[in-house]
Amino acid sequence: IPGYGDSPPVEMALTAQGRRAFLDHVLQELGMQRPVLISPSMSGRFALPFLLAHGDRLAGFVPIAPVGTKDYTAEQYRGVQTPTLILYGDRDTGLAPQALQNLQHLPKHRVAVLSGAGHACYLDKPEEFHRALLGFLRQLK
Repeated sequence: IPGYGDSPPVEMALTAQGRRAFLDHVLQELGMQRPVLISPSMSGRFALPFLLAHGDRLAGFVPIAPVGTKDYTAEQYRGVQTPTLILYGDRDTGLAPQALQNLQHLPKHRVAVLSGAGHACYLDKPEEFHRALLGFLRQLK
């Protein structure tokens, strides 16, 4: 994620509009059409603005306890028609409950909880994570 960890700061990453534009640019450069966007943790700052503005350009959305869910209203989430798999570990008592509370307003969502997994549930329980993800992907058109 630009501007995080050891990556250099990116001017675009300072605003939600800039982060949305950055992600849009990345997807265009990669030539991706209707991808499924998987968004763990800090990537929510990029994925959520994109979802709310361009959700119709995604085949699906998989938020994994993303940050920034409280920045948007229930009404904004209700306007998104993107099929969504809300995925988290039951030991993530910080971000996961808050994300679920906000993201459950997405009208086309379902929830998968990985038992015994923490915030990085895909690392804690990779087989269960992949099973849930592949099951969701198979149901998409």
